[in-house]
Amino acid sequence: MELGFLKPLFTRPGPWASVYVETPRATEDARRVRALRERAVASRLIDAGADAYTVRAVANRLAGEPAGGAPPGLALFAAGAEVVLDIPLGKAPAATGATWSVLPHIAPLADLRGDEPSCLVAYIDRTGADLELCGAHGREAMGVALGSEAPGRGHRSMPEDRYEWHYRNKVENAWNETAAVVAAELARQWPGSGAELVVLTGDPRVRRAVHDRLPERMQAVTAEIDGGGRSSGASNDALDREIAKVRDRFVRERLENALERFRTGRGRPGEHRESTVDTGPGEAAEGMPAVVDAVRTHQVATLLLGSEGSDPAREVWIGPGVDEVAVQRGQAEAMGVDKPVQARADDALLRSAAAAGSEVLVVPAGMAGPAGGLGAVLRWTV
Repeated sequence: MELGFLKPLFTRPGPWASVYVETPRATEDARRVRALRERAVASRLIDAGADAYTVRAVANRLAGEPAGGAPPGLALFAAGAEVVLDIPLGKAPAATGATWSVLPHIAPLADLRGDEPSCLVAYIDRTGADLELCGAHGREAMGVALGSEAPGRGHRSMPEDRYEWHYRNKVENAWNETAAVVAAELARQWPGSGAELVVLTGDPRVRRAVHDRLPERMQAVTAEIDGGGRSSGASNDALDREIAKVRDRFVRERLENALERFRTGRGRPGEHRESTVDTGPGEAAEGMPAVVDAVRTHQVATLLLGSEGSDPAREVWIGPGVDEVAVQRGQAEAMGVDKPVQARADDALLRSAAAAGSEVLVVPAGMAGPAGGLGAVLRWTV
């Protein structure tokens, strides 16, 4: 999960109301269920010490939520009588959650928001491509890239003589021109689209030519699939299934690659993990002190949260700055924090990771991850 969307939560002081709820279904008793949910959330926030104005802001936001046709769940973060951020969830929380704490309780997002990477999809034929951004919660048209229509399209009556070569050559040039135009448009749109993947579908010959013309960094995250094209439309169920397979494979390989780098890094001499011997940092960090130190110094490329460890729920000491986090109070004071306060380790680490542009991956139950549930793959070592 990329964390840039969370930055609005770190530009203002707390305390924060953090709410995780399942969205109501369009049933006969939806109004009653929603009212019960709102009362439960308000009661929990009040019991935790939240001010009445912030509680009312949360309740008003939940009351205005339509029943049915929504994502499975919703997360709200409110402070100072205002809902600062609401985030649709990829799956419903197991139970309604409502907390009042010095930091927004963002850690559950790593699992609940869903890890479906967005895709920039090109539906290609020999004259161009329709572009579409396919995200976790819908599709968005991204325009059209048009090349040169092949000569004689729709009929074929060229003579079988010396003009045949010229005709074929002209067709080939038109296809290549189309491929170049589509590739250039994909390369132009991809950086600003937020897409992690590029999917090419449609005419096999032209899409292969498009793939070959993409920048090398895009080719590494580009997949070609059958089952779609400009004429078949974007609602093709078979195509949707193929795109889902591409996404699942990307997510699985990303986690496997990160864990492999983590295991290799922590196993080297000089590894950056808890140890009785100060051997200096390596290419991975494991355990609370090592991960806190790496996050604070912006070394973390990927923060790993294990779903079975106890470290993420432990408390650390923080200051108002996003990088002011320490395992012990004295360490925070030595950093210049006048009045350190305690916060959950996972929330504090995610705050620092968001500021540093790190990504976060959840290691699911049953998969070997970092001891204690906290680990990191580092960008650089010292």
